[in-house]
Amino acid sequence: MRYLITFMLLMTTLLQAEIIIEPISQELLAKKVPLIDIRTEGEWKETGIIKGAIPITFFNEQGQYDLEKFLAELNAKVDTKKEFALICRSGSRSNMVGKYLSDKLGYKVIDIQGGMLDARQRNVPVVPYEGQ
Repeated sequence: MRYLITFMLLMTTLLQAEIIIEPISQELLAKKVPLIDIRTEGEWKETGIIKGAIPITFFNEQGQYDLEKFLAELNAKVDTKKEFALICRSGSRSNMVGKYLSDKLGYKVIDIQGGMLDARQRNVPVVPYEGQ
Protein backbone atom coordinates (compact mmCIF):
# COMPACT_ATOMS: atom_id res chain seq x y z
CA MET A 1 0.00 0.00 0.00
CA ARG A 2 2.91 2.32 0.75
CA TYR A 3 4.09 1.94 -2.85
CA LEU A 4 0.66 2.78 -4.19
CA ILE A 5 0.42 5.94 -2.10
CA THR A 6 3.91 7.03 -3.15
CA PHE A 7 3.07 6.38 -6.79
CA MET A 8 -0.21 8.28 -6.52
CA LEU A 9 1.54 11.29 -4.96
CA LEU A 10 4.07 11.26 -7.77
CA MET A 11 1.31 11.10 -10.34
CA THR A 12 -0.52 14.12 -8.91
CA THR A 13 2.50 16.24 -9.75
CA LEU A 14 2.15 15.30 -13.41
CA LEU A 15 -1.03 17.23 -14.11
CA GLN A 16 0.56 18.89 -17.10
CA ALA A 17 0.96 15.54 -18.88
CA GLU A 18 -0.74 15.31 -22.24
CA ILE A 19 -2.88 12.25 -22.45
CA ILE A 20 -6.01 11.61 -24.46
CA ILE A 21 -8.90 10.54 -22.26
CA GLU A 22 -11.86 9.04 -24.09
CA PRO A 23 -14.47 6.35 -23.56
CA ILE A 24 -14.20 3.07 -25.41
CA SER A 25 -16.03 3.15 -28.73
CA GLN A 26 -16.47 1.07 -31.84
CA GLU A 27 -14.59 3.79 -33.73
CA LEU A 28 -11.57 3.43 -31.47
CA LEU A 29 -11.67 -0.36 -31.73
CA ALA A 30 -11.98 -0.12 -35.51
CA LYS A 31 -8.79 1.98 -35.64
CA LYS A 32 -6.93 -1.10 -34.33
CA VAL A 33 -5.08 0.96 -31.72
CA PRO A 34 -3.33 -1.54 -29.43
CA LEU A 35 -5.31 -1.80 -26.18
CA ILE A 36 -3.30 -2.70 -23.08
CA ASP A 37 -5.31 -4.09 -20.16
CA ILE A 38 -3.29 -3.23 -17.04
CA ARG A 39 -5.58 -4.97 -14.53
CA THR A 40 -4.54 -8.00 -12.50
CA GLU A 41 -4.83 -11.58 -13.67
CA GLY A 42 -7.63 -12.12 -11.15
CA GLU A 43 -9.59 -9.26 -12.71
CA TRP A 44 -9.02 -10.66 -16.21
CA LYS A 45 -10.30 -14.06 -15.09
CA GLU A 46 -13.31 -12.52 -13.36
CA THR A 47 -14.62 -10.35 -16.20
CA GLY A 48 -12.68 -11.41 -19.28
CA ILE A 49 -10.80 -8.97 -21.49
CA ILE A 50 -11.85 -6.89 -24.47
CA LYS A 51 -11.41 -8.89 -27.64
CA GLY A 52 -7.92 -8.15 -28.99
CA ALA A 53 -6.65 -6.50 -25.78
CA ILE A 54 -3.12 -7.23 -24.59
CA PRO A 55 -3.04 -8.08 -20.87
CA ILE A 56 -0.02 -6.62 -19.03
CA THR A 57 -0.46 -6.14 -15.28
CA PHE A 58 0.84 -2.90 -13.81
CA PHE A 59 -0.23 -3.00 -10.14
CA ASN A 60 -0.40 -6.39 -8.44
CA GLU A 61 -3.10 -7.36 -5.92
CA GLN A 62 -1.11 -5.64 -3.14
CA GLY A 63 -0.88 -2.36 -5.06
CA GLN A 64 2.82 -2.83 -5.83
CA TYR A 65 4.36 -2.41 -9.26
CA ASP A 66 7.56 -3.13 -11.12
CA LEU A 67 7.97 -0.34 -13.67
CA GLU A 68 10.95 -1.90 -15.41
CA LYS A 69 9.17 -5.22 -15.87
CA PHE A 70 6.03 -3.50 -17.12
CA LEU A 71 7.97 -1.36 -19.61
CA ALA A 72 9.94 -4.35 -20.86
CA GLU A 73 6.75 -6.30 -21.53
CA LEU A 74 4.98 -3.27 -23.02
CA ASN A 75 7.86 -2.52 -25.38
CA ALA A 76 8.06 -6.18 -26.40
CA LYS A 77 4.36 -6.32 -27.31
CA VAL A 78 3.59 -2.80 -28.60
CA ASP A 79 5.30 -0.26 -30.80
CA THR A 80 5.44 2.51 -28.20
CA LYS A 81 6.45 5.03 -30.84
CA LYS A 82 2.84 4.81 -32.01
CA GLU A 83 -0.40 5.54 -30.18
CA PHE A 84 -1.79 2.88 -27.83
CA ALA A 85 -4.57 2.73 -25.25
CA LEU A 86 -4.66 1.68 -21.60
CA ILE A 87 -7.63 0.23 -19.76
CA CYS A 88 -8.20 -0.85 -16.17
CA ARG A 89 -11.33 -1.54 -14.13
CA SER A 90 -12.62 2.02 -13.70
CA GLY A 91 -10.09 4.30 -15.41
CA SER A 92 -8.17 5.34 -12.30
CA ARG A 93 -5.07 3.17 -12.69
CA SER A 94 -4.91 3.62 -16.45
CA ASN A 95 -5.04 7.39 -15.96
CA MET A 96 -2.13 7.38 -13.49
CA VAL A 97 -0.02 5.06 -15.62
CA GLY A 98 -0.96 6.85 -18.83
CA LYS A 99 0.06 10.23 -17.44
CA TYR A 100 3.43 8.84 -16.40
CA LEU A 101 4.07 7.18 -19.77
CA SER A 102 3.00 10.30 -21.63
CA ASP A 103 4.78 12.90 -19.52
CA LYS A 104 7.97 11.10 -18.58
CA LEU A 105 8.52 8.87 -21.60
CA GLY A 106 6.72 10.79 -24.33
CA TYR A 107 4.41 7.91 -25.26
CA LYS A 108 1.17 8.66 -27.11
CA VAL A 109 -1.39 7.23 -24.71
CA ILE A 110 -5.16 7.02 -24.79
CA ASP A 111 -6.70 6.44 -21.36
CA ILE A 112 -9.98 4.56 -21.66
CA GLN A 113 -12.35 6.62 -19.52
CA GLY A 114 -14.50 4.53 -17.22
CA GLY A 115 -12.43 1.40 -17.87
CA MET A 116 -13.94 -2.06 -18.11
CA LEU A 117 -16.96 -0.99 -16.07
CA ASP A 118 -17.94 1.43 -18.83
CA ALA A 119 -16.90 -0.94 -21.62
CA ARG A 120 -19.22 -3.64 -20.31
CA GLN A 121 -22.12 -1.16 -20.16
CA ARG A 122 -21.41 -0.27 -23.79
CA ASN A 123 -21.53 -3.97 -24.74
CA VAL A 124 -17.97 -4.00 -26.03
CA PRO A 125 -17.05 -7.57 -27.04
CA VAL A 126 -15.31 -9.37 -24.17
CA VAL A 127 -13.63 -12.76 -24.35
CA PRO A 128 -12.57 -15.06 -21.51
CA TYR A 129 -9.02 -14.64 -20.29
CA GLU A 130 -7.10 -17.77 -21.25
CA GLY A 131 -3.81 -17.12 -19.46
CA GLN A 132 -0.40 -16.75 -20.98
